[in-house]
Amino acid sequence: MNTLELLNKKFNYPFPTLKNPHADQLQEITENQWIDGEYLWLYEQNPDLRKKYKKTKTAHIAAQWFPTASLERFKPICRLMLWTLYNDDLYEESVSGDIKNIHTQSVAVLNGEISAAESTIPLGAMLASLRQELLQFIPQESIVRFTKMISRYFTGLETELIYKEKKMFPTIEECIALRENSICLYPFLQLTEVETGIVLPPDIHKHPVICRLQTLACHLVTYFNEVQSVVKDEATDSVYYNIVKVIQHERQISLEDACLEDLRLHNEDLKEFVALQASLPDFGIWQDAVVNWVHYMSMVLSGWKNISTKLGRYNAMEFPEARELKEKLNQI
Repeated sequence: MNTLELLNKKFNYPFPTLKNPHADQLQEITENQWIDGEYLWLYEQNPDLRKKYKKTKTAHIAAQWFPTASLERFKPICRLMLWTLYNDDLYEESVSGDIKNIHTQSVAVLNGEISAAESTIPLGAMLASLRQELLQFIPQESIVRFTKMISRYFTGLETELIYKEKKMFPTIEECIALRENSICLYPFLQLTEVETGIVLPPDIHKHPVICRLQTLACHLVTYFNEVQSVVKDEATDSVYYNIVKVIQHERQISLEDACLEDLRLHNEDLKEFVALQASLPDFGIWQDAVVNWVHYMSMVLSGWKNISTKLGRYNAMEFPEARELKEKLNQI
């Protein structure tokens, strides 16, 4: 089965696709100042692995999600994108018990409760830099909301590791719920405020329709991602939390049929997203800002398809080897 063909032909979004003009400049910073600079120590002895990270083009992914952010506002978003890559790969070969400490300290650094020096996690300094950059553009209240979403990501990651350790499949519903968190899209959705410069009041962020739209966006990216990464997940024994593999296991059907069921679930949620976007409640003086925020959210979906199908990370020969990552984790 050709998963790339399925993604390109069947996973379709009625949303515009834009790209940030600062992508090349931030990709250069990512590769030269971060991967080969600030964070060189992580993989200093492994230039091939650093090359693989560069080929993931994290700044170009971010450029599709935040197409209108200025250079200064785009930088912390790109740092976060690189952090998600490093964090995912460092800990997907960890054990669930270790994640609790990483989770706690990461949240504490982002909220300003402890400094990078006080933390014992390898990516503490990266998170401290991210916090300082974000505070230039959004208030502490927004940082706290953003950090809660990072916390959700860690909860999802920990749940994934438990299933992997037990070599046990969750139900389809359980898998969708945990992947909603571990896909790590919720944190990025909060940073639309960095891009637009408009900080929405807390009651709007808590509104059921706005919460549901974010949930649907996470689901849609996940359904797309599961088909895209199924070969990678089979190679790294991560099948226990890939929705396609969970569907295949639970229904006892072929991989192709499982991918088609994943597509059906995707299209159901897409239909709901489009319907909610077209009939938003009245938010009074904030109406235009909310409409714009949801519009930006929709571009994440079309943007992810546009960039991710061109990346080597989901090619079985291009992602970091599990053994290399496990060895690195043991050294830290």
